[in-house]
Amino acid sequence: MLRDLGLKVVVGPHALERDRYLAGSDAHRAADLQEAWCDPAVSAVLCARGGYGATRILGLLDWETMRAAGPKTLAGSSDVTALHRAFAVELGVMSWFGPMPACSTISDDDGPEPRTFEHFTAALFAQAPPVSGDRVLSPGAATGPVTGGNLSLLAALCGTPYQMDARGRIVLLEDVCEAPYRIDRMLTQLAQAGALEGAAGFALGSWVECGDPYPVLEEHLAPFGVPVVAGLPVGHGSPQLSVPMGALGAIDAESCSLAWSIHNRDRAP
Repeated sequence: MLRDLGLKVVVGPHALERDRYLAGSDAHRAADLQEAWCDPAVSAVLCARGGYGATRILGLLDWETMRAAGPKTLAGSSDVTALHRAFAVELGVMSWFGPMPACSTISDDDGPEPRTFEHFTAALFAQAPPVSGDRVLSPGAATGPVTGGNLSLLAALCGTPYQMDARGRIVLLEDVCEAPYRIDRMLTQLAQAGALEGAAGFALGSWVECGDPYPVLEEHLAPFGVPVVAGLPVGHGSPQLSVPMGALGAIDAESCSLAWSIHNRDRAP
């Protein structure tokens, strides 16, 4: 499908390996990522899927060498939240939080989910359109760089060099298969670590198989007194739309939307 878009596709040499619950050893996964990022012929690195273990490779990457390679595009979601955070801190690049080639919204036997693939394609080649939700937990409007991602990974990064800093930023949050009490615990952890302090607003994605998380989300986020829009098709649901992490974002409770502005130099070719 990617080749049909006119892209030349190179698969990492260890992409199909297995190591227990991981997609290969830490060393091999880190090597594949760094090699792709530093290859001048590569303009975008697409994570095949989320899964587990992204946090394990952060200390194995040669950030100085990767900085010297210059900016390019990283795309992925779920566990890849760890890479989004590390790339933001270490490389200062924008990255796309969205579907991955091995996810059902792209690789379903009947073909990719149309809205997902259309939005993903727009993200790769230009500026994807805004995303809209279906409920407002706190009114208002705000602008700021977009940060965040998968709630479980953001909680796991607390106390590390890649802990989220929400100050002046719009925070995207989503998760899958987490009961409300676990969402409560993770939000409490982020709050107690200071990771949510000073947020400009919150954009809440999908909460697939999470029961009814909205009472807990509203309890934790509404007291910040900033706009909170929810029900965005971003995360683990279908459709699964793409959001640029690090881009200047804008949320508007009136339209229940998250929009953004991307400079040409930040766009993937």
